[in-house]
Amino acid sequence: MPEHDSNTPACHNCKGFATAAVTTGDRHRDGSRVTVRATCTACKGTGRAPAPAFARTGR
Repeated sequence: MPEHDSNTPACHNCKGFATAAVTTGDRHRDGSRVTVRATCTACKGTGRAPAPAFARTGR
């Protein structure tokens, strides 16, 4: 039976992929690549749409 995804919308800046590993082109001594983690600044790494900041106006 398939699981249902939550109805929380994905971040529109990163499309739900909140963290990415980016290679620098250099290599470690063992031959593996040097990577840097980049996190979405809009959702702060959650992958979900940030809550809108509503201003309360009126009487």
